[in-house]
Amino acid sequence: MAKIYKSHLPSLQVPDESIFTHLFSTRFFDFPPSSPAFIDAATDVKLTRGDVRDMCLALAFGLRNTLKTLGGVQLKRGDVVLIFSPNSILWPIMLFGSIAAGLRVTLANSNYVSRELEHQWVDSRAKAIFVAPPLLPVVQDMFRAAGLSEAETRQRIVLADWGSYEGSGGLSSQFITMTKLLGGGKLATEEKFPGKQSSETVLLCYSSGTTGKPKGVETTHRNITYCVNMTRVVYPTSTTQDVMLAVLPFFHIFGVSNILTFSFLIGSTIVIMPKFDPVDFCRNIEKYKVTMSMIVPPICLALIHHPATTKFNLKSLRFMASGAAPLSEAVVKATEARLQSVGAQTMVCQGYGLTETSPTTHFLPLEDRLRKVGSVGVLIPNLEARLVVDNTTDAELGGMGELWVRGPNVMKGYLNNPEATKNSITLDGWFKTGDVAIRDSDGYYYIVDRQKELIKYKGFQVAPAELESVLIQHPDIVDAAVIGVYSDKDASELPRAYVVHGKGLKGEAAVAFGNEVEKWIAPRVAKHKLLRGGVVVVDAVPRSAAGKILRRELRDLAKREVAGVRAKL
Repeated sequence: MAKIYKSHLPSLQVPDESIFTHLFSTRFFDFPPSSPAFIDAATDVKLTRGDVRDMCLALAFGLRNTLKTLGGVQLKRGDVVLIFSPNSILWPIMLFGSIAAGLRVTLANSNYVSRELEHQWVDSRAKAIFVAPPLLPVVQDMFRAAGLSEAETRQRIVLADWGSYEGSGGLSSQFITMTKLLGGGKLATEEKFPGKQSSETVLLCYSSGTTGKPKGVETTHRNITYCVNMTRVVYPTSTTQDVMLAVLPFFHIFGVSNILTFSFLIGSTIVIMPKFDPVDFCRNIEKYKVTMSMIVPPICLALIHHPATTKFNLKSLRFMASGAAPLSEAVVKATEARLQSVGAQTMVCQGYGLTETSPTTHFLPLEDRLRKVGSVGVLIPNLEARLVVDNTTDAELGGMGELWVRGPNVMKGYLNNPEATKNSITLDGWFKTGDVAIRDSDGYYYIVDRQKELIKYKGFQVAPAELESVLIQHPDIVDAAVIGVYSDKDASELPRAYVVHGKGLKGEAAVAFGNEVEKWIAPRVAKHKLLRGGVVVVDAVPRSAAGKILRRELRDLAKREVAGVRAKL
C-alpha cells in the first residue's frame, strides 16, 4: 500500500472562478480601491487597486474590440496572447487585463533570442504579442524568420508603451500600442469562469519538466486561485500593510503567481524592479520601507558579500522567502548575520514548488527557520505527498525518494504533449516532481537534489546541492556549482566543482586555489563525495533568471575542458 503523507493543516474550500474575479472580490479581500497596489521603482509611477481594476477592464475591452478596429488580429475568449517584457508596472495590467478579456497568457523569458521566442510563439499558438519597446527587434526577427510580412507582423504586435516606456521614442506611431487600447472604452465586467470553467487553462509558462525541451505548462484558473490561498495560510503576513520588493522575473511562475498574484491577494504594496541589482535592491528597501521580498539564493549571496548592504537603511526588512533553488544552512545564517550587523532583524526561510504546481507545495514556518534550517518546510493545505523509490516503492521514514505531490494546484498537463503529461502525472493524480527529498519524523521535507542531476560515484549517490552548501562555507567562495564528469579510468562519474572566488582569480592562482579547495573539503564530507573531478575557478556560475544553476552549460564546459586536455596529450 502506498505511503501517503497529508498536510497537517486543514484543507480549504476556494470558489471555482476566474483569477480576476477572485482577486477583485470584496467577499473575502475587502481592500479599499484607494489602497496602493503597485509602484514602479524605476519611475516612481504608482497605481492603486482601483487604478489596476479600471485599467485591466479597459485593456480587456481594447483587446476584444479596439485591437481589431486598429488593424490588429481579432481575439476571442480562449485565444492566447504572449507577454515579452522585463518587469515593469505594465505587467499586472497586461496579465490581469488579458485574463479579464477571457484570454490565455503565455509568458516568455525577456532574455530570449528570436529562435527561442519562435518556439514558444508557435507551440503556444499565440495570436498577439505584448512587447516592451527595447525587445521589439527580437520580435521582428522572429516574425521575419517565420515568413510573415511587415503588415502581418504589425497586426500581431501590441507595443507596451505606458509607464516605463511612455513615448517609446517615436515607435508608438508605427504600431498598435497599449495606450491606444487603454483609451477605447472599458468592459462593464470581466469574462467569467464559474464552476467547471475555472479548470480552463489561463497561463502557459514554459518548463523543461523533468526532461526534454521546454513545454507549455497548462495552469488553470483553479490551480492559481487554490495555490495562492493555500500559500496564504502558511505565509507570515503582517498586521499592517506589507511592502513587497518584486525583483524576480514575472515571466517565471514564482514571479507571476507568488508575487504578482499572491501579494496582490493579501493586500501588499508591490514595488517592481526591472531586474536584480544589489545597490538598487538595498536603495529601494530604504526608499519604500520594504518589509518583505521573495528571492532566490544568489540574492542572499549578493547581500552577504556586496558593500551596498552597509550603505542603506534596511531596518524595515523583516522577512525574505527564498525559492527556485536550494538554500543551505550556511547561507541562511550568513545572510541573517550580515543583515543583523546593519541593524535589520530580517528572517530568512525557504519554500518549494515547481511550475507544474503553480508553484508552491511546501513552506517553512518562520518560527522553525533555524530549528529546521535547510528544510523547505511542511506541506501546505490541501496537498498530499509520497516519496517514491525507482518509480515503484515508497521510501522508509528518513529515506530518500522522488517527491510526488497531489492536490488542486497540480497543472492540467503539458500543452500539445500528451506523452510528457502521461509520464509526469499518474492516472490517480500524482505529479512526479523529479526532485529527490527526505521527510523527517516531524513532517518537514528536505530537497536533496534533482533526480536527473544526482551524481553516481561507484554506486553511491552524491547530491550536488549538498556539496554546494559545503563549498559556500569557504570564506573565499561566493558561489559554487557541482556536476558529475565521467571518468573512463574509474568507470564512474566524479564530482567536479565550479567555484567563484570573491576577488576573482586567473591562471596559476586559480589552479592553486582549486587544489586548496579539494583539500579543504576532504574532512568535511564522506569519502564518496570527494571532489575527485577537480575544482575549477570561474568568473560566474551560469544561472537562469530564477536563480537555478544551468548545469547543462557546465557539462558542456567540462566536455570542452576534457577535450582540451586530451588534445594537449
